[in-house]
Parts: sequence; structure tokens; C-alpha cells
Amino acid sequence: MSPEASSVPQQSEDLTELGACATATAGIGVIPGAAAGQDSARERTLGGVYAFTAYLLWGFLPLYFLLLMPIGPFELVAWRILLSLVFCVLLIAVTRSWSRIGAIFRQPRLLGLTALAGGLIYINWQVFILGALTGHVIETSLGYFINPIATVLLAVLVLHERLRVTQWVAIGIAALAVIVIIVGYGSVPWIALTLAASFSVYGLVKKRVGPSVDAVSGLTLESMWLVPVATVILIVVNATTGIVFGSEGTLHTVLLSLVGVVTAIPLLFFAAGARRTSLTVIGLLQFVAPVLQFIIGVWLLQEPMPLERWIGFGLVWVALIILTVDSVVHARRVRAAA
Repeated sequence: MSPEASSVPQQSEDLTELGACATATAGIGVIPGAAAGQDSARERTLGGVYAFTAYLLWGFLPLYFLLLMPIGPFELVAWRILLSLVFCVLLIAVTRSWSRIGAIFRQPRLLGLTALAGGLIYINWQVFILGALTGHVIETSLGYFINPIATVLLAVLVLHERLRVTQWVAIGIAALAVIVIIVGYGSVPWIALTLAASFSVYGLVKKRVGPSVDAVSGLTLESMWLVPVATVILIVVNATTGIVFGSEGTLHTVLLSLVGVVTAIPLLFFAAGARRTSLTVIGLLQFVAPVLQFIIGVWLLQEPMPLERWIGFGLVWVALIILTVDSVVHARRVRAAA
């Protein structure tokens, strides 16, 4: 799963980006009000499909990365940065949206936030790929299960928001789950904790950025800031273990060349879905990716899942159920009051 999903971009160009245009014109003889309602319902449904597709693709991302072995996690991240930038630049050139990039460059604060987001996305990508390529896919899924709870906790610590009792209960259960895993499994799940922390802080930064930076411009600038990092990584890899790109046959080279596309496409689906459907739907769908990663790790890759891990994951799932039900109920009460 990719951190880009933590923002809700407001862009009108996502129809072009996805190559799919929803039919929103009323037919002859149809009552305008009814047609508008039907169009709105279709848009919400389409938004849900787009968002689900994004999370589905993010869920299968570990399998794609495993196909790229024997490449190392650091070289893979370097190519992901560079090829994501290439794909985004081509996309911006095709859609002629250079003005968006120019507008961001004229705002130093906004530009600085994209640099910070770039640093956070590097940490997230590096740790996620490291986990995927070293037999820790289950732990990466745990990180994204914990993420919604980490985001709520961050809202208290940074934004000084007041939580409801049920939210505190969810946080307490999640903390207990991590303790159970640490004590029972004998090690700190640092991959999961790093993913949850980087992802939630990334979401906070994207919240600060707001709709001023659309999805493609954001990924473009974040990748641009990371070019020096990617360059240093490739120099070090070339001097030590050697560059894998282009040395493992045509199919491997093609798959590795598509890593930028694989990074950007789910983001574009999410951008299209987030602006059409409700945040409640997005909140429920966000569990699709870690569920798929968990299934892949347990049943497909046969990673170890002792009893203490099952107990820890079970507690996390209970916390998520409490948090999700509380969010849905609260949202309905707000709507009813309005």
C-alpha cells in the first residue's frame, strides 16, 4: 500500500488521468432533478469502484515486488523514485498541467511541505519494500492495520483534538496488541511501527498541503526531491553488489521498468474515487490492502504466524472494529443533526 492514499486530492483532471469518463448528461424527457440524483448516485458508485481498485492494487504490491527479485530493496526503491518521476512528468506533459507545478514553486511554504512529504514517502517505501523482500509481508500488513489508530493518536498529540471514549478504548487495545506481539514474539515489530508512523505523519503533512497540490503534482515533486537520494543509492549499490537492472533478462527488465507506472496508477484511481465517494466509504475500503497483504503473507508465502501473533492481530482487529463503528455512528449523528 502506498502513502499517497492518505490525501484526498480535489482535481478535475482525474477523468483524463484514468481514461474513463462518467456519463453525466440528462436524457431527453427526463426530469432534471431526478436525473441529477441518478447522476450523483452513479458518481458515488463509480467513486467506490475507483477507490476499491486502488486498494486492491496496493494489496497485491508485495507480489509484484517479489517478482523483481533478486534485486535488493535499496536499488528497487531508487528505481521506483526515478521511474515514478519519469511517468509523472510524461503524464503532466500529456495533460499540459505544468501550470500546477509552477504555482506550487511560487509558494515556498507549500514547496517545503512537498519536500517533507518526499522524505516521509521515502521512509515508507524503503521500509515497505524491505519488508516485502525479506519475508515480512505479514508485518507490513500489521503496519497498515495500525495506521488508522496511529492517525487518531497523532490528531491528539499534534492537532490537540479531543477524542471520544470509544476512540481511546481502540487506542488502548491497539497498544496492548503491540505489547503482546513484543512480549510473545520476542522482538519489536519495527517494520509495522515505522510504516504506521511514517504513513500517519505523511497524512498529516498532506492535510496541511490540502487541495492546493493535486495527486500527480504531489507525487512529481515528492519524487523530484528524492532524486539525489536515489542517485546516491545507485552509486553505492553499483560499487558494492552491482546494479541488477538490465541483467536478469528481458521480462525482468520490463517489469522493473514499469515500477513507476505501478506506483502512480493506484494513486490516480484513488484520486478519482476520493473526490466522488464519501470519506466513510474510503475509511472502510482502506482495510482491503492490509487484508490482502495478510492473506498473501500467511497462506501464499507461508510466513510464520505463531499464537502470540494471532492474539496480537486479533486485538488490532477488535480495535479497528471499535474505531470504524464509532466513526460511522458519529458521521450519521452529524448528518442527522445537520
